[in-house]
Amino acid sequence: MSWRRVLRLPPAGVRSEFMSPYSTGSCRVASPAAPKDPAPIGIDSTNEIAGNGLVMPLMKRSSCSKSWFCLAAWLAVSVAGHLGAAPRKIYVMTDLEGISGVYKFAQTRETDTPLARQARVFFMGDVAAVVRGLRDGGATEIVVLDGHGNQAVLPELMAPGAKYITGLPRPEHFPGLDATYAGLVCLGFHAMKGTPDGVLNHTQSSRTENRYWYNGVESGELAQCAAVAGHYGVPPILVTGDEATCREAEKFFGKGCVTVAVKRGLARESALLYPLSETRQELYRGARRAMKAIGRCQPYRLELPIQAKKEYLVPGGSAKPRLTTKEGTVPAALHLLDF
Repeated sequence: MSWRRVLRLPPAGVRSEFMSPYSTGSCRVASPAAPKDPAPIGIDSTNEIAGNGLVMPLMKRSSCSKSWFCLAAWLAVSVAGHLGAAPRKIYVMTDLEGISGVYKFAQTRETDTPLARQARVFFMGDVAAVVRGLRDGGATEIVVLDGHGNQAVLPELMAPGAKYITGLPRPEHFPGLDATYAGLVCLGFHAMKGTPDGVLNHTQSSRTENRYWYNGVESGELAQCAAVAGHYGVPPILVTGDEATCREAEKFFGKGCVTVAVKRGLARESALLYPLSETRQELYRGARRAMKAIGRCQPYRLELPIQAKKEYLVPGGSAKPRLTTKEGTVPAALHLLDF
């Protein structure tokens, strides 16, 4: 990008203007009057002229012998600030069980009932709050992936500022996710199967009651999704859900990842709910904090090859379901959800 008007220092005692491509107006630069002696010229921080966000310190005689170097450095810093940070793309993976106001499987397993519809309206409200917070926090592009099994996105309630992926089947688990993304958000997630105070806790299926271990560590959907993102070097920056989910996030991702609890579980289908007006405010604030946390969040990676184990129930007709175990090796985290 080139300057629209080249900055040249004017003759002594003459005021001039320059135009930068980062402003809509001009900024006046004062050239000091020619001194009668070779006294050095410095910066008077108490006498400045502002122009469209750029503040140009006026020059005066002082003890600084490298004033023009100082001025050049100041210009470089100012221009860099106006250029802004590199684009920050955020990938938002969603689920329904960890959304504000959701606490019963009747809200998540169906699609066309009043309870299911209401849960999806709650879902879109949480998503909107997070999208606004990410945008205000500096996100330049946001992709929201509908990650709930029977889908939850209501197109008529999509908040502006993001693009939404919904519908099944898909060519891959996380369409479009790659190394260009700055962070992963896990929105509306739930704790892994067997968590006593985890609202609607399960891992992948609440009907077959799946459980997973990777390299000997039992893991839920948070770790699964973050591991796939970690394959591309994308760190988890924000997790939302109940308090048990936030606790699980801290265990796997550390304290750098921002968490927002929207309820506290009492049992699998009972919870202490927080008012939606309050959770939406906290989600917005949490999303803004998450953008600032990107630099201290680390990708979640598993040692390769991954030694995987899965336990699940196989229906036996009229008989009691049979517990089955599967073990194997997963060559890369990208294939984790195929096991």
